[in-house]
Amino acid sequence: MYVLKKEGFEEEKCLRALGMLLTDRKNEFREIGNMILAKPLSEPIKNWEQFVMNFCLEVNEAFKTWSGEMELNSNSPQKALTILRQLSRDKKSMNQLSHLMNISYDLAEEFKEIYRRL
Repeated sequence: MYVLKKEGFEEEKCLRALGMLLTDRKNEFREIGNMILAKPLSEPIKNWEQFVMNFCLEVNEAFKTWSGEMELNSNSPQKALTILRQLSRDKKSMNQLSHLMNISYDLAEEFKEIYRRL
């Protein structure tokens, strides 16, 4: 989980926290995974859960930029567009998009809380 290590997370605690989160939120991980991964999750992809978690943490960080909590950086616009394009694929309304963004944000917040408690 390279992104988590970069942010100062310990790999062992990350894997434990992710395992605990997956126990209750497997369906949400699948829903996000089906939107952002090129292949459907019916074909196993090694460490897909970690990839989804990294994406959710990116959404969480992007929201802090969008809400003014963090300063804009040079790749903020590209990151925002990438997130929106990945989540809005085949969606018919903003409600569907915001639903996926909320799931992503909530998964990241829950992961960070579980990690903090370990």
